[in-house]
Amino acid sequence: MAVNVIRKDFTAEVDKVLKLVIHSIYTNKDIFLRELISNASDACDKLRYEVLHNSSISSNQDLRIAIILDKKNGILNIKDNGIGMNKDDLVNNLGTIANSGMQKFLEQKYCK
Repeated sequence: MAVNVIRKDFTAEVDKVLKLVIHSIYTNKDIFLRELISNASDACDKLRYEVLHNSSISSNQDLRIAIILDKKNGILNIKDNGIGMNKDDLVNNLGTIANSGMQKFLEQKYCK
């Protein structure tokens, strides 16, 4: 018995869908905090990589992420001692969700 399959493309305004996703994810404080810590971890991994592969960079400090609570002012500070993003990184990654900057960094180094 033959089955007729009808396919219909899904259409949506991608920009609107992404704004809905971003709004729902980043209003969840747990997910937002996880993203900030993940970014700090990527910065530490980037420094670790550079120390191992670039003789002009040296570091004998322990890589760390500090989470500092300022109860009086209602501020949570997240600090790392890794390598942050440069201008190109900011342009390419700002506003992305669940994007591993470290994964992209390693792909650029090893997949040329």
